[in-house]
Amino acid sequence: MSDEADATVSAIIAKWRAGFARLDAAALSSLYSKNAFFFGSNPKLYRGRDGVADYFNGLPRWRQPSAVFSEVNAAQAGPDLINIAATISFNFAGERPDLVVKMSWVIIREDGDWKIVNHHASSQTPLI
Repeated sequence: MSDEADATVSAIIAKWRAGFARLDAAALSSLYSKNAFFFGSNPKLYRGRDGVADYFNGLPRWRQPSAVFSEVNAAQAGPDLINIAATISFNFAGERPDLVVKMSWVIIREDGDWKIVNHHASSQTPLI
């Protein structure tokens, strides 16, 4: 992957983690495309930045949430497209059990900036 793609992925992850630590729906939704599809921790499909903000505004107001990304795999699938798969470990400082999910993002260049256009979280526990 190119240095630009590595830098893009690292920057988005850093902004996402910072926004999640504050449960800042506006900051988080600004990282997403106006055409985003978002599957988070519940079965509902959220669409666009408003949908992403609705998702994050609907979460419990944990005092110290954190998210750690590991096993980050990224591939530049085209000049304006980056595909990402990672594991995210969520810690809630004892307010609820920790949570580990598989995450995939598709990032596109939109209006000169990189935005997440597809966000899909899934259980790490095998379903079959």
